[in-house]
Amino acid sequence: MRELIEKANVLQESLPYIRRFHGQTFVIKYGGHAMIDDRLRESFARDVALLKYVGINPVVVHGGGPQIDAMLAAMGVVSERIDGLRVTDDKTMEVVEMVLGGKLNQEIVSLISQHGAKAVGLTGKDASFLRGVRVPLMKTKKGVEVDPGRVGDIAHVDADVLHKLVHAGFVPVIAPIAVDESGRSLNVNADTVAGHVAAALKAEKLVLMTDVEGVKDAEKKLIPSLTAERVAELRAEGTLVGGMIPKVQCGLDAIAGGVGKAHIIDGRTEHAVLLEIFTDSGIGTEIVRRSRER
Repeated sequence: MRELIEKANVLQESLPYIRRFHGQTFVIKYGGHAMIDDRLRESFARDVALLKYVGINPVVVHGGGPQIDAMLAAMGVVSERIDGLRVTDDKTMEVVEMVLGGKLNQEIVSLISQHGAKAVGLTGKDASFLRGVRVPLMKTKKGVEVDPGRVGDIAHVDADVLHKLVHAGFVPVIAPIAVDESGRSLNVNADTVAGHVAAALKAEKLVLMTDVEGVKDAEKKLIPSLTAERVAELRAEGTLVGGMIPKVQCGLDAIAGGVGKAHIIDGRTEHAVLLEIFTDSGIGTEIVRRSRER
């Protein structure tokens, strides 16, 4: 009985948000532990299906770094990273496409479809809807210049392709592979793809799922809400460091591109997306234009 009462209370709290966001687009970057733990995978798929059911349009962009690492290791291929980007030669690119554009993408599509939503998988090569450019030479920590190979950044997103899928009732599930002007595949960071897709769609929300609670202050306490000004302060004082910097910057860039809000949440929490979006307090860090927009 207690569990039923708690669920009823959560539903009651969610109703204003469901009404508010009806017809809006949410771009969700799906990655980290939530893609590995079976319980969390099921939870994520149910949540995406529920969003679609209540009239919200989810668009999923997924990562898959650990799965690529495992496949490369099994093939005896050594993989190197610079500033979080995987150095991608032709052989590595083949593995990236096989894992991201094939196995993982179809597994996610199948799981979401099993929970009642019509999901469709695609990469940037489909209708060339993600056009990319190669990342130039990068420097290692020792200052050595290295060609990262077929690592790309997004130059253009054909939003019309995604709009047509969404309006036809589908949940697009996007593998972060772009195509250059010569038709060659490029390996692109999933956060980067999600941010560009969200901006192109003028999404109401960009949600970045990670394996941490969110952005923390100098006392290691979660920061519920951030503005660009506060981000600058955190960077200046050395509190915002490491892999969180590009995630926060991704959120800021998306908002500058027309996205309503960006959220950095802990994907290790069951129903993390719903808890962040449909509750007053949320569970992670939101990035907003002005203070207290939640």
